[in-house]
Amino acid sequence: MQDLSEPVILALDCGTTSVRAIIFCGERALASAQREFTQHFPAPGLVEHDADEIWTALLDCMRDAVRQANLGEVAISAIGITNQRETIVVWDRATSRPICRAIVWQDRRTAETMNALRAAGHEAAVRAATGLTLDPYFSASKLAWILDEIDGARERADRGELAAGTIDSWVLWNLTKGAVHATDVSNASRTMLARLGGSDGVAWDAELCALFRVPACVLPKIVDSAGNLGVTNPSILGIAIPVTGVAGDQQAALFGQGARKLGDAKCTFGTGCFLLANAGDLMPSPPKGLLATVAWRMRGTTTYAIEGSVFVGGSAVQWLRDGLQFFTHAPEVNALAESVSDTAGVMVVPAFAGLGAPHWDPLARGAVLGLTRGSTRAHIARATLEGVAHEVVDLVDAIRAGGVSLYALRVDGGAAASDVLMQSCADFAGIPVERPKVLETTALGAAQLALVGLSSSSARECETTASSAESRVDRRFEPMMDSETRTRVRARWSRAVDTVRFFGSPA
Repeated sequence: MQDLSEPVILALDCGTTSVRAIIFCGERALASAQREFTQHFPAPGLVEHDADEIWTALLDCMRDAVRQANLGEVAISAIGITNQRETIVVWDRATSRPICRAIVWQDRRTAETMNALRAAGHEAAVRAATGLTLDPYFSASKLAWILDEIDGARERADRGELAAGTIDSWVLWNLTKGAVHATDVSNASRTMLARLGGSDGVAWDAELCALFRVPACVLPKIVDSAGNLGVTNPSILGIAIPVTGVAGDQQAALFGQGARKLGDAKCTFGTGCFLLANAGDLMPSPPKGLLATVAWRMRGTTTYAIEGSVFVGGSAVQWLRDGLQFFTHAPEVNALAESVSDTAGVMVVPAFAGLGAPHWDPLARGAVLGLTRGSTRAHIARATLEGVAHEVVDLVDAIRAGGVSLYALRVDGGAAASDVLMQSCADFAGIPVERPKVLETTALGAAQLALVGLSSSSARECETTASSAESRVDRRFEPMMDSETRTRVRARWSRAVDTVRFFGSPA
């Protein structure tokens, strides 16, 4: 018999390449199920998902996890949702069917639109309002593209026939059979359509909607990250279950890492790599090249974060597996990389979707540099992992340049299982890297937010002591590279970044 002394939470983790359902009791995972879904690349720089496929896969995962746990649906106290953030879905309110594929956060089709807005002088005002920089990464320009390019979509939107939202909105809509069209503050803050600050922390802004030509009637209601957010339709799992927690994946990981204090930082190594530092309850002025975002809002109190995003992390390993066919299973990259002591001069810049923070260059493209006749698959594999580490340390350096001291970096996500990657991060950054016992803190954070949403008092659920955070650490990677070597290696990386930026620029 399972010990169910704490509430049982069903966490739904809707990532970029797969969806998962994990049943938690406290920090114990009682059962889990995972499904990958199709990645569509209709042209270079374009990335799409079938939102119906995502929902079907998630529904299968939920039902599989419930069967595995063998507790019965009635044992589940609440549901928490976490999701890939800037990906946008537009659907028919009457039929609940998407009008086209979802445009993924990695997609670069609106780069020229963003360049035109920058040239017209809008960047400073947009950054002041949203904490974001003009880049196709965010949802607004993607949503406008759909309304412009899909026949009749803009007219239907103006008539109120269409709904739009990030993946959390799409999942919540389907869980409630269309009864709830909502998004939490953390996801809303990533659309570039919401103004940060003020009494609500984040709210849809008429000027931003006008700038991006998005009718406000298609947008979801903005709600807290924890609270009574809706109730599932009984047809989903057999009973009605409250949804009490929602957050974007990176904010959920920050929460799951126990980073509740000002200056606490984590980096999630998923499809991309995302570094967030808790910025407290005042809207921050982010360092150059980084972003301000909402971490979460609970019972009217908003917590902000400073963020840097690397677009290609674990997906670089997928490229080695699927594109170059270096191995069959992604974890095999570690043994291959460890089979050589260094890269033998090979350097990989994995800018397959442009460069994110702090460079923000959507036209940059990936490159393998320094090849010789002696270069092997192992050298390229190791250089790919080191390239990801370099990109993460670019974020660390940007935070430091903004006057924020980082004494250690908490990590999570599937790619954090790579010892080579983690040691490279510690070496290049010159600070310890702490890997927790539970790598999937994104789903854990969603479960913890849902637990807060069930509670009448957030203080007990939100408080995390230093000792409990330390007890979660499985391994601490100490820097082993001397400062002179670090300076030389980082300078070589900077030259490589300059190379791919020059190559991607218009002739």
